[in-house]
Amino acid sequence: MATGAECPVGIALCSPVDAFVTLMKEWETSTVFPVFLKVTRVIDPRNLAPEVFMQRALALGVGPEIVRRLLSAIVARGVHDPIAWGRDCQIPRRLIDAIGNLSRLALEHSVVSGTDGFQKLRFRTHDGLAVETVIIPLLKPGAVSICLSSQVGCVMGCQFCATARMPRRRSLETWEIIDQFIQARHLARCTDRRVTGAVFMGMGEPFLNYERVLPAAELLRCPFGASIAAKTITISTVGLVPEIDRYTDEGHKYRLAISLGAATDAKRARLVPLAARTPVAAVMAAARRHAQARRDRVTLAYVCISGENMDQDDARALGELIGDTPVRLDLIEVTDLTGRFHPPAADELRSFRDALTRHVGQPIVRRYSGGKDIRAACGTLAGEMIEETGGGAANPRHA
Repeated sequence: MATGAECPVGIALCSPVDAFVTLMKEWETSTVFPVFLKVTRVIDPRNLAPEVFMQRALALGVGPEIVRRLLSAIVARGVHDPIAWGRDCQIPRRLIDAIGNLSRLALEHSVVSGTDGFQKLRFRTHDGLAVETVIIPLLKPGAVSICLSSQVGCVMGCQFCATARMPRRRSLETWEIIDQFIQARHLARCTDRRVTGAVFMGMGEPFLNYERVLPAAELLRCPFGASIAAKTITISTVGLVPEIDRYTDEGHKYRLAISLGAATDAKRARLVPLAARTPVAAVMAAARRHAQARRDRVTLAYVCISGENMDQDDARALGELIGDTPVRLDLIEVTDLTGRFHPPAADELRSFRDALTRHVGQPIVRRYSGGKDIRAACGTLAGEMIEETGGGAANPRHA
């Protein structure tokens, strides 16, 4: 295979700066390069962390202020028209040409819960895959958070999760994550709602798509991007220890949520088999390192399944596992579309929470998982839409 210095289509094989120097030389000397520009986008600002896009723009002779204006237009205001970039933002032609026309996800369907106002969106990718996003109403009137998908399907195999049963799987590009946010925010703004946060808790395991999820989070946080406060952005994982440690070492300020599933290896192997290849004690040790580095509590998410992981022994095991690691424990009632796993009754949940209070002795929060009537709740995203939410049986539409 030719190296990046030998062939423009090998750009990914060399450094960003060298790549653009090579491309500019090819522009001057080659009759092939103009054809290459027509079929391959050189830069997609939504597909790079802001600082990386800044470096690549600088290689084209474009200054930082122009980069800020362009990112503000695309990510903050949702302007995707290259003509508008030049006319309204004074973006130079060489950068506009390097970007070209930006691809978009196709919004196929939107449905709002008649119970709690959760709104689920289904997008279609260029290769025909379904991606779902949820607009979550918050307690503060008019405020919403966006639940983003990082993958289509999921290989982690959580037994109670519909996403794990999707037949086609792949990681999403950073721009596909950002486009979910931009389109969901537009719909929210059209109904006088404002987006104040984002959670990477939709389809997929975010840390299996680490190299694309973190740039997306940076674009959301960036003051000339979506300008979402880092403390209102949460990234969730089922407990990938190397990635948790990397995330901690890199010093990211976003909230981290670790989903345990169970407090013992035996039960975790039954409920979250792939994640359970790592001992739960190792996951908790990584959580402890994160909490110590951040000097803050780490969020542990615990899916409550009746008769499975909610007896007194489970509470005791969870307390022993956590020890004195500073945590916030979120209890989420399972929603399993297959009917195999059931949420706890009120008495069972109360008894389990009382036991956790004795054995854990740290903040315990019952986290509401809304949108059950439209299959927008945790563990139900699988490319399936519900046409009707009231008056009779729900009618699902499959991807």
